[in-house]
Amino acid sequence: MLAMTARKTTATAISALALTLTLSAPAYAATGTFTYAYPTGNGTSTTELSNPNSGTCLNLPEVYDTRFSAHSPINGTNSTVTMFTGADCTGDYYSLRPGGRASSRLQLKSVVFS
Repeated sequence: MLAMTARKTTATAISALALTLTLSAPAYAATGTFTYAYPTGNGTSTTELSNPNSGTCLNLPEVYDTRFSAHSPINGTNSTVTMFTGADCTGDYYSLRPGGRASSRLQLKSVVFS
């Protein structure tokens, strides 16, 4: 009986460890890079998000607390990206398929990948 209880305890501990490792692994649904431009004091600069998490609203840090917006997005990921005109995924929104790009007229402050 004691051996059976020890086996159950060991099996439970192993299952819990496996679940913990699975849950702590990052979920990258979008593989690739999402590039965008943003205004700076000296003109315009570009940056990218690499392998962004999916299903999570991502505020673009360069324009989050400013009156300016990012623009000219290029979706080099394998997921559709929905871009929002406001922070925290609020305001008007537009989607870009994988490989899509938009002009400087498309203004964005936050994104979420499918």
